[in-house]
Amino acid sequence: MAKRLIPTLNRVLVEKLVPPSKTAAGILLPEKSSKLNSGKVIAVGPGGRDVAGNHIPVAVKEGDEVLLPEYGGTQIKLGEKEYHLFRDEDILGTLHH
Repeated sequence: MAKRLIPTLNRVLVEKLVPPSKTAAGILLPEKSSKLNSGKVIAVGPGGRDVAGNHIPVAVKEGDEVLLPEYGGTQIKLGEKEYHLFRDEDILGTLHH
């Protein structure tokens, strides 16, 4: 049975997206050419609370493609896959195609 991680508070579980190393036509791409640190949101926590006790929902949702900081996050391995856990406020933005 596969494990499923549900983040707590305002944490977000992300699977980092690896840019392709070559084009569809087979042309090899230099490593730095498309090095955008992005990932797909796998799961989100319920959110946090402010000092007054008001609920603050997480800004992203499952399935969003997000821009991640170059460093940070906690690496987690579930089964054979690697994921990263970030706080909602550490995610830089969402990417739209």
